[in-house]
Formats: sequence, structure tokens, C-alpha cells
Amino acid sequence: MSAEPFQQAGDLPLPQERFLNREESWLQFNQRVLELAEDASVPLLERVRFLAIFASNLDEFFRVRVAGLKRRMATGLLLRTKSGLKPSEELVRIATVADDLARRHAAVFHDKIRPQLRDEGIEVVRWEDLGREERTELRKLFRERIRPVLTPLAVDPAHPFPYISGLSLNLAVLVRNPATDHTVFARVKVPSQLPRFVAASQNRFVPMEDVIAAHLGQLFKGMEIVQHHVFRVTRNEDLDVDEDVTENLMQALEKELLKRRFGPPVRLEVEDTITPEVLAPLVEELELAPHEIYRLPGPLDLTGLHAIADLDRGELSYRPFVPAEVINAEDDIFSVLRERDVLLHHPYDSFSTSVQRFIEDAAADPRVLAIKQTLYRTSGDSPIVNALIDAAEAGKQVVVVVEIKARFDEHANISWARKLERAGCHVVYGVVGLKTHCKLALVVRQEPSGELRRYCHIGTGNYNPKTARQYEDFGLLTSDPLVGEDVTDLFIHLTGYSQHSAYRRLLVAPHSMRSGLLARIEREIAHHEAGRPARIRIKTNSLVDEPVIDALYRASRAGVPVDLWVRGVCTLRPGIPDLSENIRVRSVLGRFLEHSRVYEFGLGRRPEIWIGSADLMRRNLDRRVESLVKVTSQQHKTYLVDLMDLVMAESTNTWWLNSDGSWTHHPGEDLQSRLISARRWRTVDD
Repeated sequence: MSAEPFQQAGDLPLPQERFLNREESWLQFNQRVLELAEDASVPLLERVRFLAIFASNLDEFFRVRVAGLKRRMATGLLLRTKSGLKPSEELVRIATVADDLARRHAAVFHDKIRPQLRDEGIEVVRWEDLGREERTELRKLFRERIRPVLTPLAVDPAHPFPYISGLSLNLAVLVRNPATDHTVFARVKVPSQLPRFVAASQNRFVPMEDVIAAHLGQLFKGMEIVQHHVFRVTRNEDLDVDEDVTENLMQALEKELLKRRFGPPVRLEVEDTITPEVLAPLVEELELAPHEIYRLPGPLDLTGLHAIADLDRGELSYRPFVPAEVINAEDDIFSVLRERDVLLHHPYDSFSTSVQRFIEDAAADPRVLAIKQTLYRTSGDSPIVNALIDAAEAGKQVVVVVEIKARFDEHANISWARKLERAGCHVVYGVVGLKTHCKLALVVRQEPSGELRRYCHIGTGNYNPKTARQYEDFGLLTSDPLVGEDVTDLFIHLTGYSQHSAYRRLLVAPHSMRSGLLARIEREIAHHEAGRPARIRIKTNSLVDEPVIDALYRASRAGVPVDLWVRGVCTLRPGIPDLSENIRVRSVLGRFLEHSRVYEFGLGRRPEIWIGSADLMRRNLDRRVESLVKVTSQQHKTYLVDLMDLVMAESTNTWWLNSDGSWTHHPGEDLQSRLISARRWRTVDD
């Protein structure tokens, strides 16, 4: 899709500098995560968890986004980014921002979180801080549990420099032979199967690499350990499968997954105590530029802090809550859906007693003839998959569209696909050249009257009971015949050979979603110009699609108020005179990951509202099968409108996007806590 402005006749030209830098916007999102770790009002162990989330987010940023920029350079695709930078300039610029954030992250851990944990009786210490009894216990642990799985690798003429796998933690060791005074470089990998932080005693934890480092003499017996330092390499882990020339997509993907371990390096993290003598061979072998080296105070790899955050200290964590049951356990779910649509808002509404129950009841119901479902990401022990297997074994027709290209879940999805096939399910992998990202379930049931009725679930999140307790998402359960027709047509498109694109209550990418959204933006412009009420409000995870952004700029210029609720990346610049002065952008981060997508058009009693799987990104609108469903119940629309009102209220705790790309935190009432409180008083009939 060209970055040329999508304009109507008579429009003023749009400025070239109208897009913020996408990569910096992503780093700004991760900075907001870090600010939650810095926030003293957040429970302490939850702040520890946000430190771990920040670290894993930054890992993925390098594995995918930075890796993509390096790949463009390697292939000669040196076109400038939408913000006007060459890839080489982009890499240097974002390295500076990423380095500052990584140092800030380490400082938060050392200067704020560790002392406060210590005050609460939880300590993360180094080897030199341990007492005699603790060292004795860890020496025994090393001898019995750690040493057998270690493989020290020396580098000399007979031993080439070892391959360093992505995201592995390693010790770089200089070893001297006292007999010859000859020094060699060696590497010891910290096995990922071992705990990141080892319990030295009750609530006292030491990094695993410290335990290994204290026993290097047992790995290099008779040698002198000159020095040792911890390092970590990040590699390009994006996949490249050409479906147009691949006969067996699953086999090709499995081969590509094997290659993932050997992707080119994109980042080297080292402890800031490392010496030039040890760093030099690493940089030479990995062929890294200076801006790709990150010197940080140890310990490295704070993704392991999840284990500390999981400690059973309820007073230092968020208070647990019980999700509401929207459908009474005694009621027949199909009878309820024949009477009314059900709007679900997870995790405030229970996933297990709604979506999961919908699939499980369908699998067990003798009147159900067929179940069709998409699976993008699901849990390791999935009750949804088990229900589909039960349905197939009971003789029902079960069709499952498994997206085996879901990034970093490829292995799990291949495993699920094979298990489903063995049970007799019809498993397909979607449409060639597209990822199937829509969240759909279709149940075909023969009613006592003899008619066939279709029951559907359309969601914004994955069919994953575990993440449904942490991700904020919407879902619509309905037996509306128009939705049933649409979902049936969409499954035929996914499993057969169809170019169907005319839907009634759905917008479907890549055929009609962008054009449908643009048409509705233009409609609001026309309403405003005709003197009728107009408004556009959107909730999305990412906003980077240029045609949609340009359309929102045109709406702002026309005087239409535009409110955007964006969790992560946003390349639109709000608040610029004569361009976006009527656009506000807010972000909410907190206990739950804001994941739902909501599109609201119109001001007054009859707004048009859509929910679904699609973010406003080129990949979602052009290279994925996505779906949005139109919400028709007035009660449901009121709920969604009220939610958007809350987020845009100045009294709500949000971050506001400035025109220069920075975000300003505006403290206030916590939205998610308010929704939890509301559910405590919710009744099934509400």
C-alpha cells in the first residue's frame, strides 16, 4: 500500500511529516509498561511482573522489528520508512532509544524494586551475598542437578567458536593453562530448562549464572579461571515461507522453524563489567556493529522475574476476583441464544462458563450436527481442542482452521493440528498467502422443529482459557440468521475455493474491511458537513495503516471529533493545527492487556458499532483474514459507548499521545478496577 495520501477531490494536501516513527512508537509503548513498574501505587509483585513483561517485549521487538529492518538492508531494500528514515538510520536511532530504556529498566530493578522486595522479606542477591549454609546447599545442588547438564566449550584450533542460540544466557570465560600459560576463550551456556533464579533459602534467590560461575573450577579442572562475564544474543526469529511455491505448508514451516535458531544476530547484551579482551571475540564472531551492543548491569535477562512475581504473597499482588457468569449455569445456552444475543467482556465475564461452555455443550449435544472453528493461539492443555476432538469422535462434522503460522506459536499449533486430524477433524490451514486471524466459531444444530439453526461466536481474542483471564476482549454469542449466513460463507471461503466478499453483518479482510471502514469515515464527514451529529471512536491495539490515518485526518479537518484508544503503536500525530486538532489519542495499560477492537461511528441514539479481530495495520487489512461483526442490541451498544466515554474522560487513568510522539501520563481512576467492581454487583439478567 502506497504512503501517498488517500485524498478526495478538493482536499488540501496532507503534509509529508504526518506519520510518527513506527519503531519509536513501539518503544514508547514499552516505556509505558516500564512506567507501571515504576508506579508506587501498583502492588509490588505486579511491578516485578511488569519488569519481566518489559524485558520479554523488548526481546520480541529485536527478534522481529529490528530483524526486519536488518533483512531489508541485507536484501538491498533501502526505501525510506514512512517517517522518512533509511533503514540504517532507523537502526541507529532506535538503538539509542532502546539502550536508554534498557538502562532505565535495569535501574528500576536495582534502585527501586530490589530494595522494596528486601523490605518485604524477598531478596534477589548475588553469590557474594550468600551465607555459608546457603552456599553449601547450592554446591550440593550444582553437583547433583546443574553440572550434569552443562557443556563447556573451549575455542582453539581444534574447537571452532560455538554457535550461540538466540536468547540463551551464556558465560564467556577466559581460562589459562598454568603449565603453558596459554589462555583460551570458552563458553558455558546456562540451560534454559533450569530456573532463572535459584532459591538459596526461604525467599532468597540468586541468578543461576552466579551458581555456575562459582563452580567454573569444576568444569575446567586444573585450569585457572582468569575472568568470566555473562552475555546474551538475540537473533532474527521471523519466518519466511513462500506458500506460492510450497506444496506442503506444514513440512515447509517445520523446516523453517529449525532455521530459526540460526538466524543472524541483531543484539548482544553484555554485563557492563565485561573487559575488551572478552568482548572482542564475541563481537568479531557475531559480526555486530557498535550500536548493537548493549552494556547493562547484571543480572541480564529479567524475563525470569515472572517466577518472583508468582510468589504466594497475596498482599503484594492484585486482589483476586471472580468473573461474572453472564449465562446462568442452569439455563440451556442454545435456548438463551435463541432469545437474545450475549455480549461478553473478558476477563470481567467468565470465559469458561460462556465461550468454552458454548463449544463443550455443542460437542455433547446430540442435536448438533457440525462445529466449525478457527484457532490462532490456544493453551497447552486446551479444553476447546479437547471438546472439538470429543465432537469428532461422537460423529459430528468438525472443521478446524488452524493458523500454523501464528508467530512463536507455530510448534504448538502444528501439534494441535496433528492431534485434531488423528481424531477425525477436518483440519485446514486457511488461505494461501494470508494468515487466518479471525476468531470464529459456528455451531449447526437441528432444532426439535426440524429446522437447522446456526449459533455463532465472534470474538476479538483467541480461544485460550489461560490468556482469557489476562487479556481484555469482547465476544458476541448470537443465533442471528444473518450472522449465521455470513459466518457460513466465511468458513466456505476459508476451507474451499471461494472469492465470496459480500457479507451482511460482517466486514472481512482483505476484501471489504478497509473499504468498509473508509466508507464509514467518509459518511461521518458527510454527516458533519450536512449539519448532522457525527463522531468517530476507535479502540485498537495498533494504528499504522496510512489510508485509514489519512481518512481520519480528513475527518478532523472537516470538524468531525475523532477519539482513538490505542494500546500500543500509533503513527498518527494528534493535535496538529489544520490537520488533527480534532483527534485525541488515549492509551490504557494495567492489570489486563487491553486487546479488544471496537469501531464506533455516529453520534446520538443510533451509533454503528463493530467489534472483531482486526487492528488498523497493513498486515491485518491486506494480508490476513479478519472479521468485524456489527453489534445491533441497543443494550450492548450502550455498554460499549459508555466504555468509550469512560476512557476519554479526564478523570480516568490514561496516557495521552502528544503530537511529537511522546506520551503523557494523566493519573486518575483505574478503568479496569472500576469494571471489576461493576461485575461484583452484576446479575445474570443484566
